[in-house]
Amino acid sequence: MAALLLMHWGCAGYMVGGGYAPDIRTVHVPTFTTESYRRGFELQLTEAVQRQIQQRTPYRLAKEPGADTRLTGRVIEIRKDVLTENRFDDPRELQLSLAVEVRWEDLRTGQVLAQRQVPLRGNAAQLITQSSMAPEVGQSLATATQDAVDQMAQQIVGLMEAPW
Repeated sequence: MAALLLMHWGCAGYMVGGGYAPDIRTVHVPTFTTESYRRGFELQLTEAVQRQIQQRTPYRLAKEPGADTRLTGRVIEIRKDVLTENRFDDPRELQLSLAVEVRWEDLRTGQVLAQRQVPLRGNAAQLITQSSMAPEVGQSLATATQDAVDQMAQQIVGLMEAPW
């Protein structure tokens, strides 16, 4: 009996099955908004998030009236910084930074499902990612953008996993 009780205590905190809420079936992901003058990032990020949801989660994408939940996002900042220059002041290595605010809420109850320790506004979570590029070796802003967008989409969909 004591061994059975110890086995029960040793397994506390572990889940059987996937790391996603079983009562949620559908997610509406409207096009993210942006405060940046660089347009197009929000569309690329929205598509990457939708792709990640379809690949990594049991959830289906749906239109808002019939969806269980809604995942919204806002691109707060996109920065391109020069890290190093050559002797002619041409950029050798650049860094692309992307900051996004996201909110995942249950449309049936109005409850916010995902939040972080340091919310920007209300119950929104702040996510930041960076990607480097070196034009001299053939890397471009397009490849760095795709890398940053993919990393950000993975972080956003990671918020959808059930907490331990």
